[in-house]
Amino acid sequence: MNAFIKADKVSKNFGAHKVLKEVSFKVDKGKVVGLLGPNGAGKTTIIRLLNGVIIADGGSMEIGGWNPRVNGHEIRKMCGILTDGAGMYFEMSGAENLEFFAKIYGTYEKKRIQTLLEEFELAEHQKKKVGLYSTGMKKRLGMIKALLHRPQILFLDEPTNGLDPEGIRLVYDYVSRLNHEEGTTIFLCSHILHQLEDVCHSFMFLENGSILESGTKQELEEKYINQVTLRVETGLNIKSDLWNGLQVKNLGVKGFEFKLSNKGEIAPLLQKIAEESWIHDVHIQNRDLESLYFKIRGESNE
Repeated sequence: MNAFIKADKVSKNFGAHKVLKEVSFKVDKGKVVGLLGPNGAGKTTIIRLLNGVIIADGGSMEIGGWNPRVNGHEIRKMCGILTDGAGMYFEMSGAENLEFFAKIYGTYEKKRIQTLLEEFELAEHQKKKVGLYSTGMKKRLGMIKALLHRPQILFLDEPTNGLDPEGIRLVYDYVSRLNHEEGTTIFLCSHILHQLEDVCHSFMFLENGSILESGTKQELEEKYINQVTLRVETGLNIKSDLWNGLQVKNLGVKGFEFKLSNKGEIAPLLQKIAEESWIHDVHIQNRDLESLYFKIRGESNE
């Protein structure tokens, strides 16, 4: 399968500052990719380059056969973008903003606007001036704006900033459904890593303008997790003979934490515990995306 999005040794400088340093990656059509990294790593710059808003100083990029350097207008027609500055007119109502941008896109459909307003729970606020919207409401309105023209690619830069827990779930549920039902390719940038685990197919880790690592969560686990940290909430006493030969830490009411060589040791341990007492909860502590993120960054800085 030919990659839908390609970047080959892309570099970008702002004055003397090197923002991207020969960045290369490929993304297949219909995939959701998490672009992760600290502030200043180059995530937003990659989005701007892919959309032809700025031009790379070196290397090449391609989206669906288009070159952002010369076909930026065509690419932007097929892309939806949500950034911190949603670009709304505060003196206009939510509905007026959406109607205005839909007409600019050449895809004005009153029914679609209403459907999206209802989807993101803004229908009852659509006649209110955007300047009176809360931060979360502005973010959701910006999400609708990015979706108006049914983009093939969606770039979401910190899409849940300012949202309450219900708003966060609303956005990510919709993103997952959009990808599953319409095959939309999605780039997600976020500092809140646990939100991305169940949404993204793969991840790219950026730091100081370079990609440190990329892959699916399973691929990253297999490469970087050499020891399993297992938390078990159980009624057994710390003095149990079952602990002989194991690294174990008493967490009090939270149970015990075990250091195991690999995931193959989990089932035998749990079977032994279950023969002696109840097991209320089991959780692998160091396989979450945040743990992988710090593991990858830590090893790259050694």
